[in-house]
Amino acid sequence: MKKLAALISLCLLAGTALAQNEPEYRLELGGGVGLMAYVGDFNGNPLKGLRPTGTLIAKFKPNPHMAWNLNLGLGSLTGSSTRAGTWYPGLAEHAADFNTTLVDLAMKYEYNFWPYGTGREYFGAKRLTPYVAFGLGLAFANSKLTQNGETTKKSTMVGQLPIGIGLKYKLATRLNLAVEWMMHFTGGDKLDGMGDPYGIESSGLFKNTDCYSTLYVTLTYDLWAKCPTCHKE
Repeated sequence: MKKLAALISLCLLAGTALAQNEPEYRLELGGGVGLMAYVGDFNGNPLKGLRPTGTLIAKFKPNPHMAWNLNLGLGSLTGSSTRAGTWYPGLAEHAADFNTTLVDLAMKYEYNFWPYGTGREYFGAKRLTPYVAFGLGLAFANSKLTQNGETTKKSTMVGQLPIGIGLKYKLATRLNLAVEWMMHFTGGDKLDGMGDPYGIESSGLFKNTDCYSTLYVTLTYDLWAKCPTCHKE
């Protein structure tokens, strides 16, 4: 029995060693395309008024369960008081329309529900995994507001809190595909180029502030192989 147990143990160890014959990679670089929507006084639906957007991505992966994601995005927001379906005091019909160019910079933490990989670099890793993400960042907005026939331009910078979910898939050993939806809660009320039409003061990240949603499809490539023989690892 002892010899049989020893033989089974050796087979399991050999199988594990064969399964882990690829290096783990610490870094992902890539980008993505998707859609962005304004959520605020002139639109309460995060899936309405979607506009094209793009992003650049750099991810540091300390282990198969997590990643730190630095991303830089560029997109646009649009809205109208007439399309919002709400009456605003002091605004005539067709009185307030805006277009905003938005630059999004954020650092996010991603947690994978299952260890992520091909399974050959980390035993038990899965090619497909859902994940949650949240972080901190900044939003830089250049707005063009047309109100009662007059056009004004304004710029603003606000803090933002992105929170969302995603799904990532290992296309190949070093190629990653992901779909991600995020809500970005900001600390300001002027992404649309104006304050609240009702004169209500905004505060924090949730009280009467403008937000925006993003939906991305991203493609990244793995770099920086982890040394499998380094004792410090």
